[in-house]
Amino acid sequence: MTTRSTIRRIFVGIAAASVFLATVPRTSAQARVIEVTADSDSRYKIAGQHTPEITVKAGEQILLRVTAHRGKTWNRDGSIHGFTLLRAKDRTKVDGWDLLFKPGAQEFLLTVPKEPGAYEVVCTVICSEDHEGMHMKFTVLP
Repeated sequence: MTTRSTIRRIFVGIAAASVFLATVPRTSAQARVIEVTADSDSRYKIAGQHTPEITVKAGEQILLRVTAHRGKTWNRDGSIHGFTLLRAKDRTKVDGWDLLFKPGAQEFLLTVPKEPGAYEVVCTVICSEDHEGMHMKFTVLP
């Protein structure tokens, strides 16, 4: 391979990478990051909070970064915890907020509901005998 063809291949590769980077959505860079631990004791945890609670603005984009630790039981598909957002007033599910977690870290780019009010996050995987206690408050501000 000649030097000229090597340089040409490098240039074409750089140009292709530039086009790829230009088309990658930048929404995750603009989203507010919220870090949650779905812990082995069947509790959601947020650093610095004794009682975990998430407060967000209506329509805001968030990057939910979850670290999940295996409890005593898990689903057949390997999911160890769940994260479903329910409207507090009638306990109906919010579309797009029915998440399953595998062991380790994972991220979800989500849009907060447009309706302000009180919501609740509940675990949908029976992770232990303490599963019913795995919930947290989720407040959407106008």
